[in-house]
Amino acid sequence: MKIKFLLLFLVAGLFFSCSSDADDDNSKEDTIVGVWQAYELKVNNDTASDDEKNARDLLAYLTAKECYVLSFEFKVDLTVTIENSVEYLERDGFNIPCPTEKDTETTVYVYADGKLTYTDEDQQEISVDVSIDGDTMTVDAADLDIPNLNAGGQLIFKRK
Repeated sequence: MKIKFLLLFLVAGLFFSCSSDADDDNSKEDTIVGVWQAYELKVNNDTASDDEKNARDLLAYLTAKECYVLSFEFKVDLTVTIENSVEYLERDGFNIPCPTEKDTETTVYVYADGKLTYTDEDQQEISVDVSIDGDTMTVDAADLDIPNLNAGGQLIFKRK
């Protein structure tokens, strides 16, 4: 485990040491820094499975109540804190209250050329294509491997 983190730090260090010294405020590495909250799951209504449609509707219901069940906080020191409360969702009749519990993990990340790579709590390397447009980030939901949100479609995050 420590070897993987050390290797990831070395790769990140090499990446940044080889970069230009030009002061570019719009560099791709800086565009991901911040707190990103999942607020929408886009699926194709014609081809989406029931699981995908249910996940889309659930996320829409919760975000309308300003309940965000998944967030990533990317820091300039190349650490990311992931907060996930999806596993704690419960149904109360027709109501789904915002979970009060959440799982939190902190790890390191590399973001370059539209590709985000980090190590999850099971020491699996997760690598996803990321599209950032201002304060909106889009990723393939299946690539994140988040239970109940990984059926398919595009997971949309807003920067807080």
